Amino acid sequence: MEPVDVVIKTETIKLEQFLKWAGVVQTGGEAKLLIQDGYVYVNGEEELRRGRQLKEGDLVEIEGSGKFKVAK
Repeated sequence: MEPVDVVIKTETIKLEQFLKWAGVVQTGGEAKLLIQDGYVYVNGEEELRRGRQLKEGDLVEIEGSGKFKVAK
């Protein structure tokens, strides 16, 4: 399955904001739980920091929701 490009308008975006922007979650609280429970991977590695700064080209994978690529 090919990753879905999610276009951002800034140089970087926080992981929890990206999950909302991509439509994976509706609230920051949902994003926090998803990240803390170990369902989110950035560039193939588990990511537990919701404030992780993402930049163009980063690949975010959410178990059960798919893959998303940060695009400009």
